[in-house]
Amino acid sequence: MSTDINDYIVNSAKLEWQPLVERGKHYEGVFVKSLRYDEATKRSPSILLKFEPGASYPYHNHPGGEGLMVLKGSCLVNEAYLEAGDYLYTPKNFKHGVKSEKGCELMLNIPEEVEILEP
Repeated sequence: MSTDINDYIVNSAKLEWQPLVERGKHYEGVFVKSLRYDEATKRSPSILLKFEPGASYPYHNHPGGEGLMVLKGSCLVNEAYLEAGDYLYTPKNFKHGVKSEKGCELMLNIPEEVEILEP
């Protein structure tokens, strides 16, 4: 393991937004940037998500909980309205959906893979 802190810095502005595709499903209007890829679990527990206006992510469960920070814009998480600067911690096995009427950018820490609950 490197002891040089520079090896652990990610300049997210230099990363390209990628369409969000999970288990073969493309979530229209939702884009992702991976901030950290965990080789052991083969997934990114730290990501940025961008929602175009009107985009949504379906109702889902967080087996390992989640930390969500709104960086830009606003969104609805279930019936809670969140805007830039708001932070949401969801405990293990918390269920919700996300929708953004005007668009937003979120930073998420998701320790375990989510479980989609609606078709």
